Amino acid sequence: MPQDRDTGAAANEYGRATARKIATKIGATEIERSSNECRVDGEKIVIKCARVDTPSIGVTYKMLDHLDGILGAFELEDGSYDLFLLGPEAFRENMSATHSRGASAGRVGMVTKNVFLELGRSRGNVRLD
Repeated sequence: MPQDRDTGAAANEYGRATARKIATKIGATEIERSSNECRVDGEKIVIKCARVDTPSIGVTYKMLDHLDGILGAFELEDGSYDLFLLGPEAFRENMSATHSRGASAGRVGMVTKNVFLELGRSRGNVRLD
């Protein structure tokens, strides 16, 4: 189902709020509220969250140029999140353009959850409650 302005705004708020909680759980520092960028184990990463049925994660092309990794946080049926860290090179090599015709059109690359599972490094599982 494609997003509209309202569902996109709700997804954005969910992603930001959830990423902040995950950042706290994994001991991230220097958390940027506007982009979910932070430092973990000396690496500059961005935390991107996906609900249970969300098949992919998007990152702006510009952001990929200054990150050490993308932490995909994938919600499970029990409400916890499996975490996988993917390098920016692997993200770039496996991304496709967003289907959005809005503000992110031509600016965001999408990578499927399967790529994170196959090529990413597991960072464990967290429960936010």
